[in-house]
Amino acid sequence: MSTKKHLIKFLFITFIALIINLGIWYYMGPEKALEFLGGYIIELSLSVDNLFLFLLIFSSFGIGSKYQKRVLNYGIIGAIILRLIFVILGIAIVNSFKWVLYIFGVLLIISGVKIVLNKEGDVSYEDSKLIKLLKKMIPVTEELYEQKFFVRINNVLHATPLFALLFLIEGSDIIFAIDSIPAIFAITTNPFIIYSSNILAILGLRNLYFLLEKLHSTFEYVKYGVGMVLIFTGIKLGISFKYHIPVAVSILIIISILVISVLVSIIISRGKKIKS
Repeated sequence: MSTKKHLIKFLFITFIALIINLGIWYYMGPEKALEFLGGYIIELSLSVDNLFLFLLIFSSFGIGSKYQKRVLNYGIIGAIILRLIFVILGIAIVNSFKWVLYIFGVLLIISGVKIVLNKEGDVSYEDSKLIKLLKKMIPVTEELYEQKFFVRINNVLHATPLFALLFLIEGSDIIFAIDSIPAIFAITTNPFIIYSSNILAILGLRNLYFLLEKLHSTFEYVKYGVGMVLIFTGIKLGISFKYHIPVAVSILIIISILVISVLVSIIISRGKKIKS
């Protein structure tokens, strides 16, 4: 599929999210609509860093686009289920222990600093801890078997490298959810707003991934903006016991951070092309 078609599909899903946002504004009021918009923007912006990680994972395994689509489709289904579990658990914990929001704030700041300092750790290599864990549970073949996740060899069930990729992506998505769900708590603790904004952002990830695959060199500094978004949401949670930053102000700050990171990426990318 061409870059143009991926862009059109991504924009269509974004349009659906905006229509739902209008519905929330009509039925639940402008405050809830702002919370949905904030949650959607946070989830989408944090997804960018996760998608860069997926690019590294696929490249390290040498997996072509034909196979990437199958892994991403199943990965998105898994992400939808994981988000539901994390939202339910997160809301239950926050409702029982309000002080846990401050711990979430500290964790978000630490995660953001790691991204800004480029010290996130490497989970994209074939000898990662997740892959080693998988190999302890089931043998993994060296070669692909078309788009199969499992094959039987000498009556023994084996996982293929394609399933190993899916296992690695789902494992990294759990780590990603630990950041993204608490980050939305900086905007709202309404379970419907959190889950709906998460899911709509996730549904656009497949097309966003293939856009980034072709344009990642142009937007390579956006991840630092994502790190700053995490730091900001962490600070917002940390000071919430004394001062509440309005949702509209939070959205404006987050969008400003992302726009600046995109502009910096484009300027630096063009500068490199001129020099070369």
